[in-house]
Amino acid sequence: MHFVVCLKQVPDSSEVRIDPKTNTLMREGVPSIINPYDAHALEEAIRLKEKMGGKVTIVTMGPPQAKEALRKAMSFGADRAILLSDRAFGGSDSLATAYIITQAILKIHETEPVDLVLAGKEAIDGDTAQTGPGIACRLGFPQLTYVIKVTDINKDTITVQRKLETGKEVVQAKLPALLTVEKELNDLRYASLPNMMKAASYEPEVIDSKSFEFDVTQMGLKGSPTSVNKIFAPPARSGGETFDGTKDPQGVAAQVVEKMFQHNIIMVNPAAKGGNR
Repeated sequence: MHFVVCLKQVPDSSEVRIDPKTNTLMREGVPSIINPYDAHALEEAIRLKEKMGGKVTIVTMGPPQAKEALRKAMSFGADRAILLSDRAFGGSDSLATAYIITQAILKIHETEPVDLVLAGKEAIDGDTAQTGPGIACRLGFPQLTYVIKVTDINKDTITVQRKLETGKEVVQAKLPALLTVEKELNDLRYASLPNMMKAASYEPEVIDSKSFEFDVTQMGLKGSPTSVNKIFAPPARSGGETFDGTKDPQGVAAQVVEKMFQHNIIMVNPAAKGGNR
């Protein structure tokens, strides 16, 4: 079986800073990582390859430095890595990104038919959760989102558990299909030393806008109906109010309850029902 993983290199969210003058992300000096949700998609693809046999191909879109993320991904056991990189792709929103990645997957599919596409549910630098479903729509594949378990797979169908707000849902779809996954899906493995050594010298394939026919009206800024108007850091929270209950714990407890009532944390004031303060 042929598994394709859509992967993105993102800034490490623990070290992201925002320029106060331009309101844009300051990427210089900020380490990049594989999007955590995509890492779990890759892990599942490798597990399915080990179970069913076949091949894992990774596809990412980004600047040349995204090759490092691809080499990292190869060290876990993938077989092929493709980088979509071109200035013409720059500024693409989730709709345009889905178009570009879809064109690459269709090109791959011509020579090596794709059985299953996997992606993280969202990227931590955007949180839109739109690119995976957008790719599925363009490919005409069934989409199974928020997957937390693959319960069964064969050459014709796949059965998964989906995470819902109120519980779980078991869904079956015909292959080829596309999954977007949650972190609960699996535990990530460590790369083996032989794979790390092999990945260190691996050179990912690079596809640009001239590699095959792209519609320039559907990519980059021209093909992006949405744009980010402003990015800003939320205001820092104050330290809050401190109560010392060492001398009068009962009185301080009453003060805390009164504060909670004032801020609608609790809706009924005990004192109003004859309670003791």
